[in-house]
Amino acid sequence: MKLQYFGLLFFLILFCCSKEKISETTIKPKVILIQPFKDLSQRDLKEVVENIRKIYPEIRVLEPIDFPKNSYYAPRNRYRADSIIKYLNSKTANGFITLGLTSKDISVTKGKNPDFGIMGLGFKPGKACVASKFRLDKKNNEQFYKVAIHELGHTEGLNHCPIKTCFMRDAEGGNPTNEETDFCEKCKNYLKTKNWKFN
Repeated sequence: MKLQYFGLLFFLILFCCSKEKISETTIKPKVILIQPFKDLSQRDLKEVVENIRKIYPEIRVLEPIDFPKNSYYAPRNRYRADSIIKYLNSKTANGFITLGLTSKDISVTKGKNPDFGIMGLGFKPGKACVASKFRLDKKNNEQFYKVAIHELGHTEGLNHCPIKTCFMRDAEGGNPTNEETDFCEKCKNYLKTKNWKFN
């Protein structure tokens, strides 16, 4: 009888401990890994990192790397965003999100266009995304941050937003970043559930 009692007690202790571990891992915030490619200037990197850190403090900046060889598209001197993301995704462990940053032109297949130039790409949801400065105003670095934060929003599960001032609006082939001022309340509330911090 005593043996059965101790066996039951041991099982309950194990069960409670495992439940505690599960709840700890589910609420633990993800770490955003900032992965610059070697073409990106330190100034551009620093400005994007500083702005993201204001609303998401769990950030690590990695050493710059070369593009994956299969991402280069020679006919247009561009890099394929989907290939970049697949590469970054393969290097990203669970509990992390990798944001690739570049000043080079990037592209993706869109509808009948096999090589459509874009500012950024992020799979929804996903573990990796990429943002490029190439198509942005070279004198306005805030635009680069807005593209980066938009792609991070997709990796966290956000769709495009119909509110024109929201960071999650659809660019629709243009560059509307000057009209964007912040995440809208709906997008903010969603990101708060993912441990993003807003004043």
